[in-house]
Amino acid sequence: MAEKTFFVRTYGCQMNVRDTEAVSMLLARHGLVPVKDEALANVVIVNSCSVRGKAEDKAIGKLQMLAFSKRDQPSRIIGVMGCMVQRLQGELFERVGGLDFAVGPRRFSRIPALIDRIAGGEHHLLDVGIGDEDLDVLSGHDEEDVSAFVNILLGCDRRCAYCIVPDVRGPEWSRPAEGIVQEVSSLVRSGIKEVTLLGQSVMRYGLTNAVWAPDAASPRGFTEPFVRLLEALNNRSGLKRLRFTSSHPSGCTRELATAMRELPCLCPHLHLPLQSGSDTVLQRMRRGYSAADYIGAVERLRAAVPAIGLTTDIIIGFPGETADDFEQTRRVMEIVGFDNSFIFKYSPRPGTPAAKWPDDVPEEEKRRRNQVLLEDQDRIGQQINDALVGSTLEVLAEGESLRDASRWSGRSGSNKIVVFAPDEHCAAGDFLSIKIDRAMPQTLYGQIVNTEKKV
Repeated sequence: MAEKTFFVRTYGCQMNVRDTEAVSMLLARHGLVPVKDEALANVVIVNSCSVRGKAEDKAIGKLQMLAFSKRDQPSRIIGVMGCMVQRLQGELFERVGGLDFAVGPRRFSRIPALIDRIAGGEHHLLDVGIGDEDLDVLSGHDEEDVSAFVNILLGCDRRCAYCIVPDVRGPEWSRPAEGIVQEVSSLVRSGIKEVTLLGQSVMRYGLTNAVWAPDAASPRGFTEPFVRLLEALNNRSGLKRLRFTSSHPSGCTRELATAMRELPCLCPHLHLPLQSGSDTVLQRMRRGYSAADYIGAVERLRAAVPAIGLTTDIIIGFPGETADDFEQTRRVMEIVGFDNSFIFKYSPRPGTPAAKWPDDVPEEEKRRRNQVLLEDQDRIGQQINDALVGSTLEVLAEGESLRDASRWSGRSGSNKIVVFAPDEHCAAGDFLSIKIDRAMPQTLYGQIVNTEKKV
C-alpha cells in the first residue's frame, strides 16, 4: 500500500494556524506523513476562514482547483475544515464537486476517522457542531519552532454587528488553567522560547466557566481569571516570552496593567483592535466602548509600560460611515500612535446584523480611505521606528528573512520585526542584542553586538 501523505493549506487568523498545527500532529500520529509540497500529497485539506468574504472566495477557489486535480489523481482525498464549513455546511459539496469531507471548527478530532471512511469508499462526509458537547482541544506542537500558539478560549460571546465568528466558532468556553500551565511548561521543556495565548476575545478568559481550583490563590492578590493565568505562567512555566491576542479595551484593567509591568515574561506589546474612532460607528458596530474609553485603556497601559508597542485593526467603510466619522478615526490614530495598523475594507457577512444595512460607502471611497489610513500609518510608524535608531534591542532570532536569504529576522519584545546579518554562531531561538542602524515604517535593521548567546 502506498504511503499516505498530507498537506494542509491555511487561510485566516492565528487560531487557524494553531488549528492546522494541531490537526497536522493528529494526522501524523494516525500514520499519515506530512509533505511540504501540495502536489505530492494524496490528502489535501484546506483550513478555511469566514471573517471576510475574500477569505472564503480564496478557500473556495483553492478547493475547486484541488477538485480538478482529481481528474489526474482520482484517489486523492480533498477536505475542508474550519469556520467556512460551519457557515456553508452541505452547500460546500454543491459548490465543490470533488470535495470528500468538511469538518467544523469544534470537530477536528474526527478528521482521521473521516479519512479512513473515505478510503473505504464513502464520500461527501459532513461533521459540524458548535455546542459545548462538541468541544475539541487538540494537543501537539511542531517541535522545530521557537514560538508556539496555545488556545485558551474557544468561541466568542461579544456579538459585534459585523462579525460572523460567534456563529461559526460557537459560544465562549475557557480551558482549565492547570492544563494550560502544563501545556506551556511542556513546550518550554521542548525548547519553545515564546508562547502566544489565543482567544477570539482573549481577556474574557474564565468569565463564562470555572477555570481555577477552588483553593487556588494568586501570590500577588490578582482576582481576574485572565490576569491570574498570566501570573501562573510567569511563575511556573519557565517561559521567556509570553504574548496574547486578540484583546479588547474592556480587558485593559488596572490589574492587567500591573501584570504587564510586574511579570517579566510578558512582552511589552498588545494588539488592541480599534475598528473605528467614531463613537457613532462604534455604537452601530456594537463594540461596547467609545473612543474615549479606548484612549483611556491605552493611557492605563502606557502609564504602567511606557515603551509598550501597540498594534490595531481598523474597518473602513462600515455602513453609515461618514467623512466626519472617518476623520475621527484618523484623529484617534494620531492620538494613540500605533506601531502598526491592519486596515480592512468593510464587507458584509451573511447572517450578521450589519448585513441587513445598506452597504452605502462606495467601493471607490473605501479604497481612498484605505489608502489614506495606510499613508497615515506609514508616517506614524516611521516616526516611532526612527526614534529607535541607535538603540539596542533584544531580538528572538527566527531564521532566514523571507525577502533576503542572506539575512535573518526576528522580533523584539515590543513585536518589532528586526532584520540583521547573522554570524556563524546564530541559531533560531537565540536571544540576540541587535543595535538598530536603519528604520522603515514596519521594519528595523541592525547588527549583532553581543558575542554570547542568551538562552
